[in-house]
Amino acid sequence: MNPLHRNDRPGEHPPSWYAASAAIPPARPALQGEVTADVAILGAGFTGLWAAKVAAERGLKVVVLEAHRAGWGASGRNGGQVGTGYNMGQRALESRMGAGNARLVWDLAEEAKAQLRDFCATSAPDARYLPGVAHGDYSAREVQASHADAEHLARIYGYDRIEPLDRAAMQALVHSAKYQGGTLDRGAGHLHPLNYALALARAAEAAGAVIHEGSEVIALDHGPRPALRTAGGRVTADHVILAGNGYLPNISRPVAARVMPINSFIAATEPLPDRWREVLAEDIAVADSKFVVNYFRFSHDRRFLFGGRESYTIGFPADITGPLRARMEALFPQLAGVRIDHVWGGSLGITMSRLPHVARVAPNVLSGAGFSGHGVALAGIAGRVMAEAVAGQAGRFDAMARLPVPRFPGGAALRAPLLTLAMTWFSLRDRLGF
Repeated sequence: MNPLHRNDRPGEHPPSWYAASAAIPPARPALQGEVTADVAILGAGFTGLWAAKVAAERGLKVVVLEAHRAGWGASGRNGGQVGTGYNMGQRALESRMGAGNARLVWDLAEEAKAQLRDFCATSAPDARYLPGVAHGDYSAREVQASHADAEHLARIYGYDRIEPLDRAAMQALVHSAKYQGGTLDRGAGHLHPLNYALALARAAEAAGAVIHEGSEVIALDHGPRPALRTAGGRVTADHVILAGNGYLPNISRPVAARVMPINSFIAATEPLPDRWREVLAEDIAVADSKFVVNYFRFSHDRRFLFGGRESYTIGFPADITGPLRARMEALFPQLAGVRIDHVWGGSLGITMSRLPHVARVAPNVLSGAGFSGHGVALAGIAGRVMAEAVAGQAGRFDAMARLPVPRFPGGAALRAPLLTLAMTWFSLRDRLGF
């Protein structure tokens, strides 16, 4: 079943706190008829919009096709956390890729954060970027590993923005008795993701890109000049960029064999202007060491935004609020009974290694997907390096394409049932405290 249509109304942003607090522009016209371009892009999220902006700034004719609205997918409904590095530690990357390649992808991840921060400062003030992301650990062993990772980043990469926290320091910062320590990364941050995506769409259009909304791609035609087809027309181009991530329908089997959609969910409480410091000592974001991660922060109007539940079927579960509230109140009993005003979910793309899948799936077709919960910054740099590649400079694209991303066992056909079995086991481990 296609996640583009399973859980949401066509052409409307989901009823999240993000959508309720954003100025949604009028819908852009759908594609009609035959169009030619230098670059055709599927998807108007962070990846596709950064690719469109960069390619258009280089003088290329760019057409973006979005099934619903710009920022409609994971880009407009995620937790808003701008993390450092990848969903795999640098020491593990060094062992998988070698020190040289690990340094190249580290530098790209650092550029991803800088690109986002600079854009927000100049073009997206309503995204309200703020620095600071803490990581909470549940055991002494996890605390030791987090501190060792921070020390490694400082010693090998010169990244000294992460402060190790013992139990007392962590609980002074994040007022939950569950955390036994962790880290605070001042070089990471958080923002309003939908406002960021909407600003990116405006910037891409200002650079000359054309965005067609309500234009679901139903087929990719390969060839010397590939084409993206919709119900209303077709875009033929020199290059195609696939940027649909967890909402990419069955357009490319090589991508589907390595990237699969899962759902994640977020609740937004009533405003807590006089109580938010019962939870956090600073206006930071937090994620923790659970395999099914809890992630949370406060909005600018002091709503507690709490995410922490996943599902591995395309359809949303019947009850989203109850399990989210249970997880939230287990961490923060002081929030028991607070009103929840918004609950929403969406699909993200994950890979077996939890690393982005950036690939050349045909000589003139590139894909960036599978950011595995680390996409707010990384999706943007993936878009940039793909735009560079179609403009003739593929070095940085090739570096990111070296990230190890194996196929799911059984490929696209069996990825969902096998992953569901594995994730059920890891969820059980989380609940039992292993």
